[in-house]
Amino acid sequence: MMEEKQTKDVFILAIESSCDETAAAVVKNGREVLSNVISSQIDLHTLYGGVVPEIASRKHVEKINQVIQAALDEAGMTLDDMTAIGVTYGPGLVGALLVGVSAAKAIAYAKKLPLVGVHHIEGHVCANFIAHPDLEPPFLCLIVSGGHTHLVMMEDYGEFSIIGKTRDDAAGEAFDKVARAVGLGYPGGPKVDKEAKLGNPNAIAFPRAHVEGAPYDFSFSGLKSATLNYINHAAMMGQEINRPDLVASFQNAVVDALVSRAVAAAKEYGVDKVVMAGGVAANSALRAKLSEECEKNGLKSYYPSPILCTDNAAMIGAAAYYEYCKGVRSGWDLNAVPNLKLGER
Repeated sequence: MMEEKQTKDVFILAIESSCDETAAAVVKNGREVLSNVISSQIDLHTLYGGVVPEIASRKHVEKINQVIQAALDEAGMTLDDMTAIGVTYGPGLVGALLVGVSAAKAIAYAKKLPLVGVHHIEGHVCANFIAHPDLEPPFLCLIVSGGHTHLVMMEDYGEFSIIGKTRDDAAGEAFDKVARAVGLGYPGGPKVDKEAKLGNPNAIAFPRAHVEGAPYDFSFSGLKSATLNYINHAAMMGQEINRPDLVASFQNAVVDALVSRAVAAAKEYGVDKVVMAGGVAANSALRAKLSEECEKNGLKSYYPSPILCTDNAAMIGAAAYYEYCKGVRSGWDLNAVPNLKLGER
């Protein structure tokens, strides 16, 4: 286990702008959130049925300074009180990322503060350190978002190995596509979750894909296609679809695939903690199923509060703290890396 050699408090000003939230936070010692300010663009992008990169970038430019100042004010601190600046540099939309990276570099340079670039997905994992101050590695983590579906073993802070990932669609991507197909619109995940509460999750037997030779990999394209085929067949036959039953059954198939692999992997790798991270970790059915299956199998389950599942800067501050403690520093050449893979630095 990494030993933290910090003798005094470490205050990280963290900045996150990877997609359509402009966010800043002040985090103390990696676990205590002193402020967490998020300016969301959801209403703006809902008009277009999804995030428009150019609009997102322009909005970040408008909001970034206001959000940073609001985070400092809420914490009752100034830039002079900060130990380091943490910022998301990938993955994400390149124009959106550049706004946050540029702001972080400017502040770090002007105030002569260390700069720490953070992998966005590692930030999602670290949201659990804020939500559960007693949580420590090693643990198994299920990462589920619009762009990622991974099973990873977190051996130590910032050290992990990927043991499974999706071969096609990410879970959140499948949610969005099905939501669009049934007329629920954007953002798909929360709307499917809400509608599914009104339906029967066992009404339709949708398939659960298994990847030959890779028991912990995921595949959601077949499930997505089966759901869309069901909708199209009903339309051709002039049949009315029970939308709550349809989305509840689809969601049940996704949840089943995610939880069954996470629990099986935890048992095989000999860890008793299963952690969940990412935007889809806010899904109520997924949280309930993970808790239930972990309890049945003598495992502990962890997931952040819904506000920490969505993109936010507090999680970036937590991740930056552990990188800072290990001596990781980014240079002035830090750049946005839109396709940054998990495990790459």
